[in-house]
Amino acid sequence: LRKKIFTAMCAEWDKTIAALEQITGEKQRLANNPILARSIRHRFPYIDPLHHIQVELVRRYRAGQSDERLKRGIHLSINGIASGLRNTG
Repeated sequence: LRKKIFTAMCAEWDKTIAALEQITGEKQRLANNPILARSIRHRFPYIDPLHHIQVELVRRYRAGQSDERLKRGIHLSINGIASGLRNTG
């Protein structure tokens, strides 16, 4: 199941990238906005650990652990990633 879902996600990613290239005419995303591109790249070191934490917390939740601290941790990781990306959660 994991491989099937990941394969579908990769296919959608590739289609999205192709569509963006067709729309913008640019091979590299944000090529026309290097300041924004740099800003986003600089966020990765801070949000990558949150992604790993979130994966572990969700794994525990799916394994049947469902105490309030775990749920709160999942919610905080969602909010932290959204804040780091400067998007709403």
